[in-house]
Amino acid sequence: MTKLGERLLKSAQEARAITRGEMEPVRIFTPPSVDVAGIRKKTGLSQERFAQRFGFSPAAIRDWEQQRRNPDAAARTLLIVIDKEPAAVERALSSVAT
Repeated sequence: MTKLGERLLKSAQEARAITRGEMEPVRIFTPPSVDVAGIRKKTGLSQERFAQRFGFSPAAIRDWEQQRRNPDAAARTLLIVIDKEPAAVERALSSVAT
């Protein structure tokens, strides 16, 4: 077997062990809390337009900014990327827009 094949097999075995609870994942990324209003304001967009542009509901944006709710891990991750590279997110989303 090639080295690549061996690495792929080992990775699959590790994934199976993690799924079964026999092993802990090596890396776990937990996104930090984010300043939703600050990120949105940097884009210059209203809550409504920010929600539309990046696929959030306007109600979620309002709730996050008023701290009635907190974004889940996936939303925080996307918000971090929007904060750092909004154009990259817009390009990625425009390629899948219907």
